[in-house]
Amino acid sequence: MRALRYTKYEATLDDLDPHDLMQMMQQQLMQSGFEDNPFEPDPDAGQTMLDLYQAILEALYENDMIPEGMLEKAIEADDWLESELGELVKRQARNLEQAGLIRLEGSEADGASGTGEEADPTASRFSLTGRASDLLGYNSLRDMLGGREANLGQHDSRRQTAGVESAGESRPWSFGDPLNLDLTETFKHAMLRSGGATALEEDDLHVQQTDLQVAATTVVLLDCSHSMILYGEDRFTPAKQVALALAHLIRSQYRGDAVRFVLFHDDAEEIPHARLAHARVGPYHTNTAQGLKIARRLIKQEGNPIKQIVMITDGKPTAITLPNGRVYKNAYGADPAVMGETLREVGACRREGIQINTFMLARDPELIAFVQRMTRMTQGRAYFTNPHNIGQYVLQDFAERRIKRVN
Repeated sequence: MRALRYTKYEATLDDLDPHDLMQMMQQQLMQSGFEDNPFEPDPDAGQTMLDLYQAILEALYENDMIPEGMLEKAIEADDWLESELGELVKRQARNLEQAGLIRLEGSEADGASGTGEEADPTASRFSLTGRASDLLGYNSLRDMLGGREANLGQHDSRRQTAGVESAGESRPWSFGDPLNLDLTETFKHAMLRSGGATALEEDDLHVQQTDLQVAATTVVLLDCSHSMILYGEDRFTPAKQVALALAHLIRSQYRGDAVRFVLFHDDAEEIPHARLAHARVGPYHTNTAQGLKIARRLIKQEGNPIKQIVMITDGKPTAITLPNGRVYKNAYGADPAVMGETLREVGACRREGIQINTFMLARDPELIAFVQRMTRMTQGRAYFTNPHNIGQYVLQDFAERRIKRVN
């Protein structure tokens, strides 16, 4: 009989799961510009293939996954990307692309498909997919919850209606209610009315009540002005992590809800979920009014009954967009024109039933005064937070409002 010999399987870096690698790279992928040059932020930095290769290299190095000999040869090489380590990093990038976590753009995509030569990594770009953003959001949510199970579910209001999930109570049927009959109560009333007869009349009908579940639209309004990385700490990366965690929570647990993202700086614009992790600080000022204006438009598009803005900021408004499209800026003090236009947008939110909850990453007196006034106008909430605890504040506030909000 032929003998079989078994040997121990030794895993290699080529066996690394792309999802595990994405988790290891989270810090590198979510940089806000603070690590580069906080005095001259570049909103478009960090998205070339060379940036991706360097992020993979740093993640492997920080997790002690690179063999010492391979690392030494890469250090001695004229171009580390041409070394054995460089080839391994490129294979990991291809694995991420094949797993649907990144999308190659330009000449790199042509090279990957076999239609072109090796692309210049500084000229080729990549982007994260929605799947990757979901993964980063899941990791952020898990980190913020500290491993604890969250009490999550659909948004229950205090109203009750006739529906499909019983709340344990019944009431007389009214015209327009679905016939979700409580048979016990219905026949009991028929028997009491008629002394034992089985014929039913309209007044005998009782339906089961349910807790009315309502959908919400949440717009996360992120301040990406210069101050978010300027004063010795990175405030923008934690803000992005909170936004990703909140997006994952809503998309996985509140499937009838909508969540949108708006960056505000000199101007403001909506960004898709997949671009959120890559967002960086810049340009420089704080156009809160334009951010609120875009948030109102997005909320109106969704049409859900619960409407809310979660604003994360560290500075007072310093810019507005004029009717002709020009941006007016004044970084010094509470400019009457800037404050007036911003408060007009706050007033529009109040008239449209939009609540604004603000999470302040600074204690500037003018910022506090502005947020207090905005909070009173929209019956929202205001929190003093810092980059270390903002996640807990935002998630706790979101969960509490889902329970307490009566629509």
